[in-house]
Amino acid sequence: MVFSNGENWKAMRRFTLSTLRDLGRKLIENKINEESDYLVEKIKSIKRNPFDAKMILNASVANIIGAILFGKRMDYEDPKFIRLACLVSDYVRLLGSPMVTLYNLFPALGFLPGSHKTVMKLVEELYSFIRSRAAENQKHLDENDQRSLIEAFFLHQKQVKKEGNCVPYFHEKNLLSLVKSLFSAGMETTSSTLRWGLYFMIKYSDIQEKVQDEISRVIGSAQPHYSHRTEMPYTNAVVHEIQRFADIVPLSLPHETTCDVNFKGYFIPKRTLIIPLLSSVLRDKTQFDNPEEFSPNNFLDAEGNFVKKEAFMAFSAGRRVCAGETLAWMELFIFFTSLLQKFSFRPPPGVTHIDLTGVTGLTIAPEQNMICAFPRT
Repeated sequence: MVFSNGENWKAMRRFTLSTLRDLGRKLIENKINEESDYLVEKIKSIKRNPFDAKMILNASVANIIGAILFGKRMDYEDPKFIRLACLVSDYVRLLGSPMVTLYNLFPALGFLPGSHKTVMKLVEELYSFIRSRAAENQKHLDENDQRSLIEAFFLHQKQVKKEGNCVPYFHEKNLLSLVKSLFSAGMETTSSTLRWGLYFMIKYSDIQEKVQDEISRVIGSAQPHYSHRTEMPYTNAVVHEIQRFADIVPLSLPHETTCDVNFKGYFIPKRTLIIPLLSSVLRDKTQFDNPEEFSPNNFLDAEGNFVKKEAFMAFSAGRRVCAGETLAWMELFIFFTSLLQKFSFRPPPGVTHIDLTGVTGLTIAPEQNMICAFPRT
């Protein structure tokens, strides 16, 4: 669904949006709340010792998208689950490598050695995992109780065959590609954003304290809910600023002109490939007061009210805007507030510098840093 186009893309996008809508926001939020409890307990078990948040956050976010796709969560220590999270992380990282980009432009160069061959192996292993999970879902398929996107896909497949549709989009190739795209996009982007968020909170401890003060005032010790964001302008602004400043997907998905276009003196023919540069709006000096600094004030007015900016396009724009935008917002807000409600994050003893260098792949993930989580009382 990410890189496809035409009628196939439309069919898969419609199906995805419809399935997410059918699952319901409340059910999905409950899954996120449940997973945030597991995440908090996992971090508590580390007992203030330095740890790398990458795998823990990858696992937590992967369990949300996994529950939606496959119908159940997996244990953090499950070797298959650990391998799956590593597979997806490596796949997304290598997908933006120079050799993969070159191969995508010139497939005839596929015989050369390089990271594109590694990506192919990762994809095949990922497809193998999806096939095994899909077989389990199909085995226990219940038309009256759809528990996952895969089950909804199989039921839609049966319905299409029953209607004698001569243009079937609901086949195994599309299932594998759809699940791969949703899992990789759903895990890596949200997990990386959360890691950026924790690193920013460590670097800007005064901002971390303000978020925690607002959490204490509005939520207290209760379970954070997505609806709380309307009562928490500062925290909402911080989450937006994390996404804006981290800019983890600077290049949006490829678009294509559907007709000849004249734009600012340039003639752009029909079917021209267009790749939007989202960084240009996220760092626009005419839209943000301090675009080169991490500042929640970029989303606050003089009275401290949250202000939504038209230039905020972290999820892209247009018809190819991220299909999982609402899910991602719920994950980011609930996970972020749950973590800062329970912990204060600091660098390990003796460490004074948090590396905020980005690692460029298909997304811009942060460098790995060891951090410490101190339970709040």
